Amino acid sequence: MPATVLIVDDDPYILMPLEFLMRKQGYNVFIARNGTEALALVASQTPDLILLDIMMPDVNGYDICTHIKSTPHLSTIKVVFMSAKTTPEDIARGYELGAAMYIPKPFSTRELVRQVKAVLA
Repeated sequence: MPATVLIVDDDPYILMPLEFLMRKQGYNVFIARNGTEALALVASQTPDLILLDIMMPDVNGYDICTHIKSTPHLSTIKVVFMSAKTTPEDIARGYELGAAMYIPKPFSTRELVRQVKAVLA
């Protein structure tokens, strides 16, 4: 059974190509355009992995990750941050909150695919 990936980003120029790319890799894919949609989808779909932007207009990625990692039946979901927030403090915070990986934007889609496969292995 293919893994399920939730992609969360408020930028359609990132969201749509990533959706296409992850489907092409054989994953079941859901998308959320903001943090509120992401929290609703996580509650109903329980993905294996979330590709998660941090800076969003409603609920930020850090808060979403905190919710996931503090909810027992969701805590095993792998979270991969994708963010333009690239200071050492931002990256450290992502890992402290339980991220499996932190990918700085802009990123290579080929490298993203490799890293997603590694996290799901």
